[in-house]
Amino acid sequence: MCTAFTLPGESLYFGRNMDLECGFGEAVVITPRNFPLSTKCAGTMPSHYSMIGMAHVADNYPLYAEAVNEKGLCAAGLNFPGNACYRPHPSPRRRGLAPYELIPYLLGRCGTLTEARTLLQRVELVEIPFRPDLPLAPLHWLVSDASGSLVVEQTAAGMQIYENPFGVLTNNPPFPFHCENVRQYLGLSARLPENTFAPALSLSPFGMGAGAFGLPGDFSPASRFIKTLFCRMNSCCGPDPASRVAQVFHILDAVAMVRGTVLTREDKPDLTTYSCCMDAAAGAYYYKTYENSRITRVVLTHERGEGIELSIFPLRSGPDYLEED
Repeated sequence: MCTAFTLPGESLYFGRNMDLECGFGEAVVITPRNFPLSTKCAGTMPSHYSMIGMAHVADNYPLYAEAVNEKGLCAAGLNFPGNACYRPHPSPRRRGLAPYELIPYLLGRCGTLTEARTLLQRVELVEIPFRPDLPLAPLHWLVSDASGSLVVEQTAAGMQIYENPFGVLTNNPPFPFHCENVRQYLGLSARLPENTFAPALSLSPFGMGAGAFGLPGDFSPASRFIKTLFCRMNSCCGPDPASRVAQVFHILDAVAMVRGTVLTREDKPDLTTYSCCMDAAAGAYYYKTYENSRITRVVLTHERGEGIELSIFPLRSGPDYLEED
């Protein structure tokens, strides 16, 4: 389970909730330009664009959940069980990548969404795990820059690349379902509704917010997609970074999972382990965790991007209170 979206405006802000029953050893990780990024089938990139995001580092390799590169291109992988279909071997005319390689490879080589679209047309995802003890996750991806967004899904039908005019992605069903499902909510509005039910009667709404009557409130992927899109399309905030970052986190809060409200098949509580916001223009990564609502900021500075070793910033996951005297 997960939710990702972009906030409309002149510059790109990319938000994401990570919904899991537990953490995955994640930390904020900066991959500098000259850190060698190897792949199982497509060789090694000795130099590439630098990037920052949330990752689990295994054997000195960043397994990114989401990241933004120095050019402002963002990508996030979201759970896609039952529909993700990886190939045993790449086709002769396609570049084979393991799913965990897609984000660093794409952000390492592409500076724009146009370049990413071109590269993705030559890619095929292969079922090669990073290690036997780290099995592949079934994923699909939201890829965005300031010009727009793509959804990348490899299903039994092959690699699918969709233009995403909504700037939102959650989980199953596949993206075409969400495009159709939106049509069921055309009547939603942030404004108070007019009495079109019985104009001859003096009827008025109970209170504010009635224009969005019927907006889903459950935690299913389809419902989170609609609620996130509604909040995104009606978002109102200032143009400054502080206002935009705050708005991203408020939208993420609207679809965050509270521990105990969603249980897995093993009866483990699913929860929003962390929420993040990436300021693509500034190379800034903001996050908060389930136990710590204070927002932490890590920036991809020029110096950090010039190194040859990963920079790893452990999460501030414990409670952090401001005490008033």
